[in-house]
Amino acid sequence: MKATGIVRRIDDLGRVVIPKEIRRTMRIREGDPLEIYTSKEGEVIFKKYSLMGDIDDLAGQFCEALSKNVNGIVAVTDRDTVISVAGGGKRELLEKRISGDLEKILEDRRIYQYKAGEPGVAVSEGSDKYYVLLAAPILSQGDMMGAVLFIGDTLDRETGEIEYALGETAAAFLGKHMEA
Repeated sequence: MKATGIVRRIDDLGRVVIPKEIRRTMRIREGDPLEIYTSKEGEVIFKKYSLMGDIDDLAGQFCEALSKNVNGIVAVTDRDTVISVAGGGKRELLEKRISGDLEKILEDRRIYQYKAGEPGVAVSEGSDKYYVLLAAPILSQGDMMGAVLFIGDTLDRETGEIEYALGETAAAFLGKHMEA
C-alpha cells in the first residue's frame, strides 16, 4: 500500500471525499461501485468493484469459443481491465488496464472496427504489442459494462462481417446475462 499524504475528514453523515487526482488516476467515476475492505490493523480499503468480475468464468468460455472460430485472440474487458483472454497474449493482456483510446471507444457505445490505414488502438495501457481489430461494447440496462475484443498483434488485417456479427452477439449475450 502506498501513502498519498492526503488527509480527509469524515463528515457527520460518515462521508469522505476521494480526491480528484486519485479518482482520475484510478479511473473512478461518479456512480462507480466501490467494495469496502477492512484489516486487523484498522485499515479501510476501497477497491473498485467490477460486475463483470462476477462472470469471468462465462467470459473465459466465450473467449475460448470465439477464439477458435475466428482463429485469433479474443478478450473480454470490464470498464477498466482485461478480465479474460484466449488465443494468445494471455500473459501480456490479462488483468492489464485498458488503454485510454480504447476507453474512449467504449464510451461511444458503438462497435469499433479497425480499417486499414487508420492508426491502431492499443489494447492495454503502456503497450503497443496488441491492437484492437474489433470492440463490441457490453451494455446492460443502458450502462456500458465492458467489451468483447478481437485483437491482432499487427495491423495487417481487418475484421469482416462474420467477426462483426460474432462480437455483437457475444456482447449482447453477456449484457443480457448481467441483467439476469
